[in-house]
Amino acid sequence: MSERFEPSVADVRWQRVWDEKQSFRADDASTKPRSYVLEMFPYPSGRIHIGHVRNYTMGDVLARYKRMKGFEVLHPMGWDAFGMPAENAAMEKGVHPGGWTRENIANMKAQLKRLGFALDWSRELATCEPEYYGHEQALFLDLYANGLVYRKESAVNWDPVDMTVLANEQVIDGRGWRSGALVEKRKLSQWFLKITDFADELIEGLGSLDTWPEKVRLMQENWIGKSQGLRAKFHFVDSQDGIEVYTTRPDTLFGASFVAIAADHPVAQQMAANAPELAAFIEECKRGGTTAAELETAEKLGFNTGLSVEHPLKKAWRLPVYVANFVLMDYGTGAVFACPAHDQRDLDFARKYELPVTRVVADGDETGSTFHGNEAYTGPGRIVNSEWLDGMGVDEAKAAVIAKAQHEGWGQGETQYRLRDWGVSRQRYWGTPIPFIHCGTCGVVPVPKAQLPVTLPEDVDFQTPGNPLLRHPTWKDVSCPQCNGPAQRETDTLDTFVDSSWYFLRFASQPADKPFDPEQIAKWLPVEQYIGGIEHAILHLLYARFWTRALKRIGLIDVAEPFGSLFTQGMVTHETYERKNPENGQPVFFSPAEVERSGEGATLRADGAPVEIGRVIKMSKSKKNVVDPDEIVATYGADAIRWFMLSDSPPERDLPWSAAGIEGCGKFVQRLWRLFAQYDAAATGEDKPLDRKRNQTVALVAEDIEALSFNKAVARIYELTSAIEKAAPSASRSQAIKALLLLVAPMMPHLAEEAWSTIGENLVAEALWPEVDPALLVEDEVTIAVQVKGKLRDTLTVAKGTPGSELEALALASEKVQRAIDGAEVKKVIVVPDRLVNIVA
Repeated sequence: MSERFEPSVADVRWQRVWDEKQSFRADDASTKPRSYVLEMFPYPSGRIHIGHVRNYTMGDVLARYKRMKGFEVLHPMGWDAFGMPAENAAMEKGVHPGGWTRENIANMKAQLKRLGFALDWSRELATCEPEYYGHEQALFLDLYANGLVYRKESAVNWDPVDMTVLANEQVIDGRGWRSGALVEKRKLSQWFLKITDFADELIEGLGSLDTWPEKVRLMQENWIGKSQGLRAKFHFVDSQDGIEVYTTRPDTLFGASFVAIAADHPVAQQMAANAPELAAFIEECKRGGTTAAELETAEKLGFNTGLSVEHPLKKAWRLPVYVANFVLMDYGTGAVFACPAHDQRDLDFARKYELPVTRVVADGDETGSTFHGNEAYTGPGRIVNSEWLDGMGVDEAKAAVIAKAQHEGWGQGETQYRLRDWGVSRQRYWGTPIPFIHCGTCGVVPVPKAQLPVTLPEDVDFQTPGNPLLRHPTWKDVSCPQCNGPAQRETDTLDTFVDSSWYFLRFASQPADKPFDPEQIAKWLPVEQYIGGIEHAILHLLYARFWTRALKRIGLIDVAEPFGSLFTQGMVTHETYERKNPENGQPVFFSPAEVERSGEGATLRADGAPVEIGRVIKMSKSKKNVVDPDEIVATYGADAIRWFMLSDSPPERDLPWSAAGIEGCGKFVQRLWRLFAQYDAAATGEDKPLDRKRNQTVALVAEDIEALSFNKAVARIYELTSAIEKAAPSASRSQAIKALLLLVAPMMPHLAEEAWSTIGENLVAEALWPEVDPALLVEDEVTIAVQVKGKLRDTLTVAKGTPGSELEALALASEKVQRAIDGAEVKKVIVVPDRLVNIVA
């Protein structure tokens, strides 16, 4: 072996060998036990970032380890390739989204290969290719045939400049995130998936996911938002007509202050026809957001309709009716009764319009009916100021009001969900075409499966805002499959979350004539270990769970939950560097490569002047605190950056990047290389403590990898390395070196292959995990503390279970003990077996 490990040479050599031998190709015909390891596939933005490196390194270590443990491992990679960034690039750079996306895929694939990930590239897929999305269209039609897809008119955020629907997250302060135009609320016919049919299943299924983070399960449960409440009618005065409301807090009815209805509630719409001021207010409401977060933070605005309704529990009690911007028709009945003391939005509204605020739930000892302050009390307590409900707990009062409403006929107990059916229509080009045709005679007609895939046209124009499919001169014009008359294709495309809701199934099985083979799905699924960011805790994971359950319900697969175990890794962080722009005072950020760190300070390399060191935050392009993985690989090699990703921080926590840290990892690679060079197959002699240390480390590192506690495994490898370095030459030492090489193989595969080529057989990628001798896992020696008058004076290393009389004799024979006694009479000797000898003199 050479004196130095040369990663620039070794990395390329072994990556080529793995490719030629197809070392990581999963065999569907294998009789080995199976392990499916998967990281969330990336969007092909153009570059792999450090967060990707951490995510994929964790999965790669587990996949390589599982292979060494005798499993047939499926560890695939693909690309979540549809979406707005490609379309934005087409508009900004004058390129085609397909060309931009495929070029990015090629670049990122090359980067991943340079990191040596053990990926089955034979199963690579990109969601933008017809051979993928054609099968997605077929599945969509299957769901439609089984009543799980429908089309209806729905309110959307409409950008009048870009002429497209915007997601709630793309509406910023009432304006389109790209155009800056005031967003309008419009009614459009949209396609929906009936995820609400699975609400109870999705909640109940969380109970079986005991290896998912509790935080993620709670987030999904809250998003689905199952609640038991009351649907009740508030009658107009002296009328059988009224406004129906749904509430989850019927216990607070005696605190009612007003009734609020949505801007598009039928009552509001009817009144607006003859009330210009109300019509103008409704238009203003249309420019607001629709997410829960936006409704919480937006200024609460209302319009007094002049109408009043009777309180259902006290007929003489009149409540004013307002049109309010924080009530939506899509939630409940589009109308709420407001109890301001115990709901923050209601309180904000009541304070603004000087409406009554009455306490009906005690806050500790505070029971007064007049509620002070601007923060609603939403905690537990007993009911107060509520006549016959007084003294009850919240849940008891809820049940009592629902029972009374049902008995008297003015309301009904009802379970509702926060979850709404999934609107999947997107008015854009770069997405999966929705496989339907609109015929003036036959209505909406599914595209026959024999005509799939419905592919995107290549000749599209992005110079004009809006959906290019809508204005394409020929693509949308087709014959109706039923009557053969003139018809038009659906020009909406599917939400990209649909693409990522079943890709893990296509990885497991890729027949040409159908989306997947259910027999292969049954063999590989559920994914044993799924790894990805916490930012996908709700939508992606919920939608993937829904799709899996929906496909099971219609008989296409026999798997209910897609991901057996889930791990959400922390982010990679870095400090920021900035100066204030002297002209406008705005911060100007600099990348780590532009900055020289010295002690506690930093200077800009270009001019030597100081820059301000900011907080350690998630790496982001906007703050320029990013590190290019390619530069690190070129300097230190792939194994050093992989090792850094696993070191120090627990994998679920954020990992602070440091130049000193990666440099230290590079040095450890060389340290291991020098140690591996000392392997001597002909060495003789036994080192029993080192044998025990080797066995214990092998067992513990295995446990750590299986628990994804990579930082603990790293620490144990450091310990074993130090123990080997200190040991004298022997057969035991060479065995420990060989075991250490195999332990680091999943983490530093290039280094391991290079060393293994001189001491092992075949590839280390094909080697088995070191065997463990159970007898050597048990400590047969213990260290005994010897105290004189309660102070530690010596220690004894003896066989475990040594009798107390022997321990006493050994302790008294110690020179250190005798010096401490200094001739005094020994009055008593207390022995705690395997732990302590205490001499009282």
